Amino acid sequence: MKRLEGKNVLVTGGSTGIGRATAIRFADEGANVAINYHSSETEAEITLEETKNACSIIREKGCREMLVQGDIASEEDVRRIFREVLTAWGRLDILVNNAGIQTASPTHETAMDAYDRVLAVNLRGASLCSREAVRHFLERGGGGVILNNTSVHETIPKPQYAPYAASKAGLGALSRTLALEYAGQGIRVNTVAPGAINSPINREWTDDPGKKADVEGHIPMGRAGEPEEIAAAFAFLASDEAAYITGQTIYVDGGLTLYPDFRMPWSSGS
Repeated sequence: MKRLEGKNVLVTGGSTGIGRATAIRFADEGANVAINYHSSETEAEITLEETKNACSIIREKGCREMLVQGDIASEEDVRRIFREVLTAWGRLDILVNNAGIQTASPTHETAMDAYDRVLAVNLRGASLCSREAVRHFLERGGGGVILNNTSVHETIPKPQYAPYAASKAGLGALSRTLALEYAGQGIRVNTVAPGAINSPINREWTDDPGKKADVEGHIPMGRAGEPEEIAAAFAFLASDEAAYITGQTIYVDGGLTLYPDFRMPWSSGS
């Protein structure tokens, strides 16, 4: 028996990268997966096909995967997304808040509309989706799982990416708050914090061998991670194997949060 057999899952930002890998992994674990996307319908269709292929290998009765379009920064869209999923399936068991964006700019030059958009997707969107999920979990009873995709920049500062760092730190705090508030109702909330991952959001360096080598030079394990490695962490946290874990951030980062510049004993302090 697969760890998530029969569970209904919504993955936001599921058209590419970590979202796509997570949708496929959850299907492989036996779950029914609703794949949210904003604008990249073609990419979302690819995710849907790969997810169906993953589930068909293990499920003789067929797959129940579905696409659901919507901008999670919009309260109206979020409500519609949940209506569509619940109308189709009747219940939701797991929410994965994966959708996220970033923009690079010196902080003193960052336009507020760009700042607001990053927070709207990364933090407001996750808040809206979490609120709708909690409402559903409380109404039907029996608890549920919310998983949030933050970043090592939940903790590590990221110059020229102030909106992104602020949104991820805020999402970490939101996760811990929800975990504490609803633990008594059987709702678990955890985050996965990826490090440097070979995903489309990082094309600025993944597609440049020189920049990629520079990035990987800062990673203690010596390589960037793969989306599938983040998906594996999500699958574990969604499963009953993690039934006693809530309010935690799991860093999947190859050691980036270990202060890698201290690999060599350059400090005279003890």
